[in-house]
Amino acid sequence: MKTRIAILGGGPSALFLYKKLVESARKDIEVDIFEAKQELGSGMPYSTEGANKEHITNVSDNEIPEIVTSIEEWVQTLDDDYLRYFDMDKDHFNEYKVLPRLFFGHYLNAQFGLLLEKAEKVGIKTRVHFGARVIDVSDHEETGKVAVRIVGKAIEEFDKVVICTGHKWPDKHEKKVDGYYDSPYPPSKLRLELNHTIAIRGSSLTAIDAIRTLARSNGKFTKLPDGKTGFVASETSPDFRLILHSRNGLLPAVRFHLEEPLLSMDSLLSEAELDQNREENDGFLSLDYVFEKDFVDLFKDKQPDFYAKIKDLTLEEFVEKMMDRRERKEAFDLFREEYAEAQESIRNRESIHWKEMLAVLSFALNYPAKYFSAEDMQRLQKSLMPLISIVIAFVPQSSCEELLALNDAGRLEIISVGDDSEVVPEEKGGITYRFKDEQGEEQEVYYRTFIDCLGQPHLSYDAFPFKSMFENDTITPARLRFKSAESGEKELSEGNKKVKKGEDGHYYLIVSGVTINDEFQVVGKNRKPNERIYIMAVPYIGGYNPDYSGLDFCEEASDKIVDEVIRTIGVETVVN
Repeated sequence: MKTRIAILGGGPSALFLYKKLVESARKDIEVDIFEAKQELGSGMPYSTEGANKEHITNVSDNEIPEIVTSIEEWVQTLDDDYLRYFDMDKDHFNEYKVLPRLFFGHYLNAQFGLLLEKAEKVGIKTRVHFGARVIDVSDHEETGKVAVRIVGKAIEEFDKVVICTGHKWPDKHEKKVDGYYDSPYPPSKLRLELNHTIAIRGSSLTAIDAIRTLARSNGKFTKLPDGKTGFVASETSPDFRLILHSRNGLLPAVRFHLEEPLLSMDSLLSEAELDQNREENDGFLSLDYVFEKDFVDLFKDKQPDFYAKIKDLTLEEFVEKMMDRRERKEAFDLFREEYAEAQESIRNRESIHWKEMLAVLSFALNYPAKYFSAEDMQRLQKSLMPLISIVIAFVPQSSCEELLALNDAGRLEIISVGDDSEVVPEEKGGITYRFKDEQGEEQEVYYRTFIDCLGQPHLSYDAFPFKSMFENDTITPARLRFKSAESGEKELSEGNKKVKKGEDGHYYLIVSGVTINDEFQVVGKNRKPNERIYIMAVPYIGGYNPDYSGLDFCEEASDKIVDEVIRTIGVETVVN
């Protein structure tokens, strides 16, 4: 008998998972891929669901994990007219340059096609189901099968199911409140002539996506005599302006040259070292230990002067030092400085080491985060993650140039709104933004158009889409135990709704999403991992994977999942 494996979703996560399955060359497995769209590989970010022609990646060919062929090789197979549409030339392809996102989506689709061909050659039967929207998943422990329900189709049963359903933006007020957008996706909806000031919440890459589209709908970018980029508003949008509302009033950092473009765990703490730290720490992994070993100590040889400055700093002191430099300067002045610094880094092929190492630290923290105490997770969320989210955004140069052009033209500004700002939808349309300004004064500003650009939210356990998995406790809310009972009791008594007292008497911090183990298996009420169901859908694993994003993470997670799938299947059987 063959082991039937279902992959729910056909985007980048599914691509890397399927690649790993094909590489196993197991003839005793067969794979069904269920994709709601009509294309594999691109997912939401690299299809028209997440990009227009003007949107670009923040990675280049040399930073992408190997799939089947490199982008440089693939480009040579393309038609010149197609390349011209994206302003590309196969004779002058640069593996260090970022790419149009739709173009990159076509590359991922082509790679999926090559993997399907390889699967056929090694004897892995694959069925691809397009237009297949999964509406429920139900685990049946007694039969060892998982039932998958597709809209308009008969229920099918599988031995293993991997949930790769990708991004999800919940509908809150969009289409109910005129001028309110829950996200900038699909970006085609923002091709609007808007002759007024537009409020954008957030200043991340998501916000930059919205800016690039809105700017083109209300003006045009030009090349100035000095070679810089300029912006001119259209005659129909003389009052077009954009205001970014950021918690700390900061713009993300600019893309620079990476010395090690492909992140890996090779130079980081080993599993044995992580396990030893947990043994010495009452089962918890120490955040300070990971910060020291996977960040601070990496500078001993690479940058001894920088190491001397930070070696005695606590995590919080380091973050304060880095943020203080950013907060002391006006956001766009700092952005200009960092743009110039990044240009020099790229020109000289020299990394900005502390920023690159922060990306390495984020990668290192992601998988073992489930072993932090609740106290350490709160520290991570409050202190380190805000810095990481700014520094490793890696805003591409052309996006920087457009943001600076809009700011120079008086069409774009950023304001700090603090942690307790409020967006109030109005019946007449639009929103009122309530916040305290930098002088502590209460402000209420009305905007006819509002776009929420905070990025992919980490969704709660209750938002999980497959409801049958609640009924038999196939999934449980992700949570972390407080190391100190006194700390947990204090948080609970002060009304922290995310803190609960467990049946075992311990206090727990409820984090977003569902409980998973190191192999991305869901964990049920019995606290045992489920050998039939795996999940790598970004919105529902954020509690245990606080920075789960990017193709590096897709590759690493796929390795862990497929290794475990093969282990649980056992020795390959001869199949007729």
